[in-house]
Amino acid sequence: MRLAVATNQVEQTAGPGFVAMDAASNTINVFSESIARRAFEIFQDRGRVDGHDWDDWFHAEAEVFHSTHLCVFESDNALAVCAEVPGFTAEELEVSVEPHRISIAGKREVRHHKRFRKIVYSEPCSDQIFRALSLPMEVDPKKATAALKDGILELAMPKAVYSLIRADDSRDWTESFLRLPQGCG
Repeated sequence: MRLAVATNQVEQTAGPGFVAMDAASNTINVFSESIARRAFEIFQDRGRVDGHDWDDWFHAEAEVFHSTHLCVFESDNALAVCAEVPGFTAEELEVSVEPHRISIAGKREVRHHKRFRKIVYSEPCSDQIFRALSLPMEVDPKKATAALKDGILELAMPKAVYSLIRADDSRDWTESFLRLPQGCG
């Protein structure tokens, strides 16, 4: 059984707005494979002892990518996700929404500051992010929307059951999403 996937680069908006997602990409699969390879190396380094697969995965994810902090909100008829993606533009982000899972991936160009000749101190920050999350209930990927503002990616996804009941009226779940708490804090 194939699941529908909605994916698109997210447009940056001046104010909160919604952008439909409808194209597919391999970036998220490539990122997942990078994490899986590193997790397997960690597994091998630990002597191939079973029972720590999630620990290995999270350790690998932390080594390879900057972790994206998330908040998930629920209303009667929708789920919303706020993801912190500071420093990334809409063109550098890809979002995948599946019925039971979301994935956020991004790769940004390294920006060098040429005003100064000599760097005195610098903390490295990953230029790639990746986050995959299983959703607590089924959503309708075809009606998912996204907006990027001030380093916060906002996803709105109607619940699949509600979507089946009221297939022609997205206004209700969108208004419900707007009443959810703002921000990730």
